[in-house]
Amino acid sequence: MNPLMMFLMIFGLAGAFAYSAGRRWSLLQVGRPEDRFDDVPERVKGTAIYALAQKKMHYYRLAGAAHMLIFLGFVVLLARSIILWGRGFDPSFNLFILGPEGFLGLPLGHAYEFLKDIIASLVIVGALVFLYFRVIKVDPRMTKSGEAILILGIIMTMMLADMLYDGASMVLHHKGLVGCTGRNLEPEYCDAVRKVVAPLGPAPTHALAWAPFPSPAGSLFATLLAGVPRDTLLVIAKIGFWTHASLVLIFANVLPYSKHFHVITAVFNVFFRNVTPRGRLPMMAPSAEAIGEMVMKMAEEPAKAEPVGVNKIQDFTWKAILDFYTCTECGRCSDNCPAHKTGKLLSPKQLTLNLRDHLYDHDSVLIAQKHEADRVGGALPRPDATTEDNGEVGPYRSEPESLQAQPSAEAADASKDLVANVIHPDVLWACTTCRACEEQCPVMISYVDKIVEMRRHLVLVKGEFPAQLNGPFQALEVNGNPWNLARMDRANWAEGLDVPMMSDNPKAEVLYWVGCAASYDDRAKKIARATARLLKEAGVDFAVLGQEETCTGDPARRAGNEYLFAMLAEQNVATLNGYKDQGGVKKIITACPHCFNTILNEYPDFGAKFEVVHHTDYLLGLVAERKLSPKTPVKGKVVFHDSCYLGRYNDVYEQPRDILKSIPGVELVEAEGWNRNKGLCCGAGGAQFWMEEQNKDRVNVKRTLQLLQTEAKTIATACPFCQTMITDGLKAHGKEESVRQLDVSEILLESCLEGGSKKEKAKKAAPEAEAQAEA
Repeated sequence: MNPLMMFLMIFGLAGAFAYSAGRRWSLLQVGRPEDRFDDVPERVKGTAIYALAQKKMHYYRLAGAAHMLIFLGFVVLLARSIILWGRGFDPSFNLFILGPEGFLGLPLGHAYEFLKDIIASLVIVGALVFLYFRVIKVDPRMTKSGEAILILGIIMTMMLADMLYDGASMVLHHKGLVGCTGRNLEPEYCDAVRKVVAPLGPAPTHALAWAPFPSPAGSLFATLLAGVPRDTLLVIAKIGFWTHASLVLIFANVLPYSKHFHVITAVFNVFFRNVTPRGRLPMMAPSAEAIGEMVMKMAEEPAKAEPVGVNKIQDFTWKAILDFYTCTECGRCSDNCPAHKTGKLLSPKQLTLNLRDHLYDHDSVLIAQKHEADRVGGALPRPDATTEDNGEVGPYRSEPESLQAQPSAEAADASKDLVANVIHPDVLWACTTCRACEEQCPVMISYVDKIVEMRRHLVLVKGEFPAQLNGPFQALEVNGNPWNLARMDRANWAEGLDVPMMSDNPKAEVLYWVGCAASYDDRAKKIARATARLLKEAGVDFAVLGQEETCTGDPARRAGNEYLFAMLAEQNVATLNGYKDQGGVKKIITACPHCFNTILNEYPDFGAKFEVVHHTDYLLGLVAERKLSPKTPVKGKVVFHDSCYLGRYNDVYEQPRDILKSIPGVELVEAEGWNRNKGLCCGAGGAQFWMEEQNKDRVNVKRTLQLLQTEAKTIATACPFCQTMITDGLKAHGKEESVRQLDVSEILLESCLEGGSKKEKAKKAAPEAEAQAEA
């Protein structure tokens, strides 16, 4: 081999990669700072599960298996690449322990050779699977590009080149040195052959033939090349050697400019993923007052203000930029997005790609701006700052020197508003915040937080949001509920049930948080009544807040109105902590997954930490303790619809099903392929409940169809908003009379109380007994 050529190739291509990687590193630092080194043990654990074991890959079985084969190939064959680079300097190099002679009596060299051949063969199989999906049976979720075909070609070429190198080397090892002993008539040829066969050890004594061990692929190619002239064999061996050795480095140089950059960034992206509760959105500021001050400063002094949400590409954090780098363009996110599946403009994949492409298109300007900011020791003025009368821009006298050579139009284009220029507003407002995209993403990219951050800027700074949200925003602010109904009517749902109030029983251990829907919506009130009756039947010491309860703020927060959310949260937290201080509220139960998620995962940021349980989980416990006894059969097929905020947000999948399984007569069926973490959203989340859909293909109608295809006669839900959306879906399909739609608590009530509670039956039985006695 040629040491000089190997040196120039390694350091030349490695230097080129270092330059490209350096630019990507500089571009990453354009993002706002963010601490992602918390809870390192959990991060390491997740990296092992999601990056190394690739837990999410099996969601798409064939493609997932193919990817895992290729990933395994990169891991195993890294040692092979190092060995080949070393042989460029020392022909006998075998990484010290992987030679044919063994190491400490162990045949490590033969074992690795066998493993390498098997894995290389499987890598080719995996690459062929992806070629099948991209050329023959084209999978619409994947981005169509010649780049992907090129990369697959490089991967297969590397594997085949290695096999050719091994095969040709084996043939030369058997017969290539014939005539090279004694009087050597061909010194150059013999010297070249000796270098090729040097890693293989002493000349073999057995005949050349295919052998399953230690080199199944190499020996197969050797048998195919057995009749090739030795000069040609030498050429084939060299071509195989240099092809593999160089393509690894060429491939590395392609990565920073392609979707395959995830080969490098995926492990880091998984490590730095969000390890806080999935249902928790990042806070803008610690209080509503602080948020108000941020918004005011943005309006009065934009040059000095902290970003409110995300408006420019620079407003994203460095972790968001790492997400952009890591997108594999596999399309799993969009393939499971309810908005995308019903023809809306939103495609989580395309959202990420548009932001990434905008970032890449203006990398030079953005990097220069960042370097200038570092030079002067602070942030540069925001691009939307206005020029002052004295000619200064923000705190600086003039445009930074490093940017003066850049055309002002290019600098302005780099810092243009994302919404309307890069991202269509309808893309943001189509999102239901269901997290189906995040659940499916194999490299742990987040989407909901980015969408909500851009909504925050639109709502709080620009005042641009769908007109239908005006009413709910005002209603939440005035009456504490999005329907704008009177606060004094909040407990009307409980008429005749003798439900205790926290104000009358401040030491009640269990607080039943009713939520706005079950307090005001006539259909949802039945959920609250069923839950209350079951709690009373089980003898639970519980109470409700009544007029003291106000909306948790979930719809406001998901719609981007962080200020309104913080106001509502602070009000509720003060109420909850007040009763906690009096010795009550040991546990909070709620039938609304949105309230459940907000109080459990987001209120701790405001100082409220409670044990929060969804009503299905709590009721299941009462059934297990036999405080509730399902007895009356509820016959027929029942299909359960998974609420996004209950399942994908908080992993409550089995408890509602276990309740249904405990009810006599229930035959539980599933929406095949669309249940649990793949369950399609009902379409209400992310404040969509109060907005009109962007087209006629409605999410709830599509979801209802999936449930109807199970031929169930009852659709069970565990969320008042899901109940409304599925009920509307049944009407759209003309099935409202033939298919029942009930909350899990209502079905349990039917079975447990047989038309009434024990106390009600006793009251009813007493007059009847007296009448019989008189007779």
